[in-house]
Amino acid sequence: MATRLLIAIYIVSQLVFTVAAQANEVSPWGVAEKSDFKYKPQKVLYDLTTGNEKDLINILDRVSLLYKLYDSDLFDSSIVIIIHGDAIPFFSIAHSANLELMKRAHALTVDAPIEFRMCQAAAKAMGYKPRDIHGFVKMVPMADAEIVKLQQEGYAYMQ
Repeated sequence: MATRLLIAIYIVSQLVFTVAAQANEVSPWGVAEKSDFKYKPQKVLYDLTTGNEKDLINILDRVSLLYKLYDSDLFDSSIVIIIHGDAIPFFSIAHSANLELMKRAHALTVDAPIEFRMCQAAAKAMGYKPRDIHGFVKMVPMADAEIVKLQQEGYAYMQ
């Protein structure tokens, strides 16, 4: 019985050594270490200009994850998404193909310090009026001016 146990231990150790040796051939630096720490809630602005649906989904994912990493702090965190450029049509009421995406964007604003603000000048240049845009979006006179104002208020800029 003891001999079988020693043989089993030897075989397992050889398998572990072989796997480790193969890993070192592929990644001689080893593997990444996970870091667990808390992020202090911050004020963040996202500059949203993409007309690509996958990019918009990525931004919504990032905003959602960031808010979760801030422990859903209602008081010390604030996330503002500035919408201009090719992103404007996504938020148009007439653009019903994106309804599920807009439901998701709206859900981020419910009971959370997350806001969507749209450049009224750019929307107007594209033929949109405030009545053409979903109601969870706040219209601001100009995206660039809003971005500068928010940065002066201490918001970190993200693209």
